[in-house]
Amino acid sequence: MSLPHAILTALLEKPSSGLELTRRFDRSIGYFWSATHQQIYRELGKLERDGLIRALPAQGPARGQKKQYEVLPEGRAELARWTAASHDPKPLRDTMLLRLRSAAVVGTDGIGTDLRRHLALHRQTLENYLEIQERDFPPEKDSMPDRLQHAVLRAGIDLETFWVGWIEETLRRLDLPEEEREPAPEGL
Repeated sequence: MSLPHAILTALLEKPSSGLELTRRFDRSIGYFWSATHQQIYRELGKLERDGLIRALPAQGPARGQKKQYEVLPEGRAELARWTAASHDPKPLRDTMLLRLRSAAVVGTDGIGTDLRRHLALHRQTLENYLEIQERDFPPEKDSMPDRLQHAVLRAGIDLETFWVGWIEETLRRLDLPEEEREPAPEGL
């Protein structure tokens, strides 16, 4: 049920078209709640049918113009209800962890290479999050909405920091065959 709530949040921040929403998901919300273009458009239709959002009247000829959506009072009430409700944490489901467990049974071929690929991806994401933090959260930006948004970003930073450290330690502990090891830095 969270995707409709992510869309309601994004539309309350700024009325948008479906295309604008997908771009915003790619740049912000998508870091912690991903959705495909098709999922977003499907949910927009459902939210509109349920009377939680509406398409804004077209400013000119409707042909070829993107529909802009805004949240109706019922949508704001639904988002407030959902935000105030209690939700249990979800169990971790990570393919890499399952693959490591499986490698214990069938062998480690390819695991080191993919762990290093994951390490590079987590390092890049961490770098992106730190850049966002530097750019968007200076010390003087301290309103309650800013603190809440920064808390979400800090969770991402902490998770990526965990994954980087965990993968580095796992690679050291696995002691994989030479072809599975990371090459030594040049000059050593």
